[in-house]
Amino acid sequence: MADRGKVRVKKIVAKFGGSNLKTIEDIRKITRTVERYERPIIAVVSAFYGITNRLTSGILECRDDESRIVALQDFLREMKEDLISRCIRDEDTRRQTTAELGARLDDLRRVLLGVHYLGEIPPTVHDRVLSYGERLSSFLLAAIFRDSGIDAEERLPEDIGLYTNGELRNASIDFSRSEPAVAEALKADTVFVIPGFYGISPDGKTTLLGRGGSDYSAAAIARCVHAESLDIWKDVDGFMSGDPGMVDAPHRLHTLSYREAAELSYFGARILHPRTVEPLRDQGIPIRIFNIHRYREGILPLSVIGPEPAPLLDTNGADMPHRVKSVTSSHDFAILRLRGSGVGQTPGILGTAAVAIAEAGINIKSVMTTQTSINIFLSEVDIVAARGEVEKKGLSAVSLIETETDLSAVALVGEGLSECEEIASRLVMALSNAGVHVKMLALGASESATYFLVRRDMVGTAVKAAHAAFFAVE
Repeated sequence: MADRGKVRVKKIVAKFGGSNLKTIEDIRKITRTVERYERPIIAVVSAFYGITNRLTSGILECRDDESRIVALQDFLREMKEDLISRCIRDEDTRRQTTAELGARLDDLRRVLLGVHYLGEIPPTVHDRVLSYGERLSSFLLAAIFRDSGIDAEERLPEDIGLYTNGELRNASIDFSRSEPAVAEALKADTVFVIPGFYGISPDGKTTLLGRGGSDYSAAAIARCVHAESLDIWKDVDGFMSGDPGMVDAPHRLHTLSYREAAELSYFGARILHPRTVEPLRDQGIPIRIFNIHRYREGILPLSVIGPEPAPLLDTNGADMPHRVKSVTSSHDFAILRLRGSGVGQTPGILGTAAVAIAEAGINIKSVMTTQTSINIFLSEVDIVAARGEVEKKGLSAVSLIETETDLSAVALVGEGLSECEEIASRLVMALSNAGVHVKMLALGASESATYFLVRRDMVGTAVKAAHAAFFAVE
């Protein structure tokens, strides 16, 4: 009865990624950061740096060579035991953590033996094996937190009811089922440590949330518990007006709208997974970006993403005349081009091609059409498979199917960008002066993004020219 009138403080969900899980010093920084919150948080963690790639190659090796199973197990054991010995001081905690490590690695070994005896990798097994990177991180970090005096407990997605739609490799969270279960499971006033990257299908199988999906995991959990904020801890200073390695004197973006953050992530800014915004938008939960190397400064965000577009200010605090907030780029673009004298106005051509590509599990990034060609933008890794699927349809109006690779997309992002008449002319002039040949330019497809395609070897020049056109170098 005493708790009935108690106001429960909203949780904060903090996500720590693989770039912050490289060294012993990184682990200490994360531990100190969790302490600095001075309140129970929900920590969602990625695999240690490089482990997911090691598991991806390891499962293929183990399929063909049984000896690789022991080699992979030994590699993981030695790495984690070194971490335990150097980060956990209490002898009993070290012993218990080492025993749990052995149990999890034995479970992984049994799964890999099954792969070897089958001689193939069933999709469900693929997802389960790759989830072990996060499973090893979460229990180790929970133990290290406890050894440092933090009241911390590990919870797995299967423990808290983080359910997905069941799609393998790239699942989506089923919020109607997950929200009540997760909120109930995580209501206690303790620090919970949860592995990201995967959820549980309706029939209890492990389903991955897409490569880099720990951000999406954290966002989903934040939505389920109606969090105060989602805090993303990186090893960089938040969103910038351009990649510091490509442009001169980039500005930090202190505030962004959800749409701006989503577009920047989609077009290559490696701060957030592109799906991170998706679960949070309806509830207006802010996303705060931090740099783990600045943890001594306290819980002070470097960039904040929220529902309202913030005004773009210059260094003197005055409104800037344009709406471009950032210039970013992505190398993951290719074109599947369908040519024919009337393909642009022949009913069913684009629809048939799009359905064929979608049924092969391939995502279409964008489409541009003219009277004589349909240009379908895809990831470069999918271009050969997509061409094969469309060729199978035998579209009579299509006289030629071409592919174009070695392309990069450069995007200008900012709220209201489509309403600013001078953007296109200033951009085209800057690119022309820099000698950049634009393959295609898309205007108006989004209120907050304009993008163009260039040859990959010209992307650096294009990004630098576009950034210089809209941001003064001091």
